[in-house]
Amino acid sequence: QVQLVESGGGLVQAGGSLRLSCLASGKYSTINVMGWYRRAPGKQRELVASITSGGSANYADSVKGRATISRDNAKNTVDLQMNSLKPEDTAVYYCSCNAYLSYGSTTLYQYWGQGTQVTVSS
Repeated sequence: QVQLVESGGGLVQAGGSLRLSCLASGKYSTINVMGWYRRAPGKQRELVASITSGGSANYADSVKGRATISRDNAKNTVDLQMNSLKPEDTAVYYCSCNAYLSYGSTTLYQYWGQGTQVTVSS
């Protein structure tokens, strides 16, 4: 099992910046991909950015050039730096990862944090 705890959400003015952090803990062998998703009011959850254990990052078109995802494998953390925030970035942001629970396993399990609210005022 993997527990994910997010921090860093809050209220920010349009054009501002925010850094979200997520710490993974629990009993597992390897965390594969870590990422950030968000769910805006009335919309489906969408991927914001993800990063592999090797550092390869992927971004949603809506945040490209404004977001940077980073990961510290030794500390089991993943951060999302978002700049030039827009009111449409307002959402609950969820940290997620998939992980192998035991060495030699080929089954990945996906886990979610509780979410952190980000509100961007115009």
